[in-house]
Amino acid sequence: MSASDDRNYRPETRLLHAGTLRSQFGETSEALFLTQGFVYDTAEACEARFKGEQPGYLYSRFSNPTVAMFEARIAAFEGAEAARATASGMAAVTASVMGQVKAGDHIVAAKALFGSCRYVVEDLMPRFGVACTLVDGTDLNQWRNAVRPNTKTFFLESPTNPTLEVVDIAEVAKIAHAGGATLVVDNVFATPLWQSPLQLGADCVVYSATKHIDGQGRCLGGVVLGSEKFIQDNIHMLLRQTGPAMSPFNAWVLLKGLETLSVRVERQTETAAKIADTLAGNAKLTRLIYPGRADHPQADIVRKQMRAGSNLIALEIAGGKAGAFRFLNALKLIKITNNLGDAKSLITHPATTTHQRLTPEARAELGITDGLVRLSVGLEHPDDLTEDLLTALKAA
Repeated sequence: MSASDDRNYRPETRLLHAGTLRSQFGETSEALFLTQGFVYDTAEACEARFKGEQPGYLYSRFSNPTVAMFEARIAAFEGAEAARATASGMAAVTASVMGQVKAGDHIVAAKALFGSCRYVVEDLMPRFGVACTLVDGTDLNQWRNAVRPNTKTFFLESPTNPTLEVVDIAEVAKIAHAGGATLVVDNVFATPLWQSPLQLGADCVVYSATKHIDGQGRCLGGVVLGSEKFIQDNIHMLLRQTGPAMSPFNAWVLLKGLETLSVRVERQTETAAKIADTLAGNAKLTRLIYPGRADHPQADIVRKQMRAGSNLIALEIAGGKAGAFRFLNALKLIKITNNLGDAKSLITHPATTTHQRLTPEARAELGITDGLVRLSVGLEHPDDLTEDLLTALKAA
């Protein structure tokens, strides 16, 4: 399938065919090019390729055929002009922010972020003279009031980790652009299947491909997507020179993950919605948050910008940390781990894992209580998952 053909197919078809490069052997499955470097017929050809006068690959830290296929395929699915793969999701987040700023610049970010993302904007960037202002992502006036003459970019997650807060991407994009800034959106929880930040006005979208894109707990990966100009101006050279390159093997695994992304996420989302409805009102729960329910705090925004909910559910167990731990330890089928988006159902306690480095006051501000757990729904039968959860809630 050529790049020009990609636009003629629907997204689910692009997940199987977009960006495919075939060798002289005509393989069905994408080829795995486990090579560090590439050879040239002549010294003149080598010179021309390094100058950019001749197409081709130079070195797998710069580009690689298997990685290029992954980049082309996820870009076609996302509706982006360009993509760059990275070694991990956090490498993608860091590059998307750091590539745009220099000492003296300013970042505005939502407070509700994955712990490592918050570290990048709140702790890491100020070491290099880049100031950061954290805002309540759901309060548009806070975004407006935070803009300074030197503001270069906004950064947010939606839905957020772990409380599944939903931010109005289109409105935040308008505020960013009015202030001469860009907007970067971490779209991991929604996946490209249920939300399209670039179509809502964002300039850049990032993913931890480790999550739903792989979907089976096998490898790390990340990707940064945007317009060709955004990628060339802000991302391309930073990645090329600093080296957070995706392994060709990981790119091959992620290509296989993309082939089943839609069927997996559709099934997981359907199951998550059933579980959320079943558990709602349970006496052992003090709070249940699911983006597909009418009682979600930002249900109107969910309807406006998401095509479906998510496979993530936030549950607040009565009894604080002790109650949450009793609940987690009583689960038999659902596994305790800090990952998400897997074919297996996974659960974690954010206050002691993904967000443990935040102060108790910062966690409280974000609604991350000691009783909160984050459930990532997998592909098991919905009834088995529901029985496991209900049994564990009795133990809580």
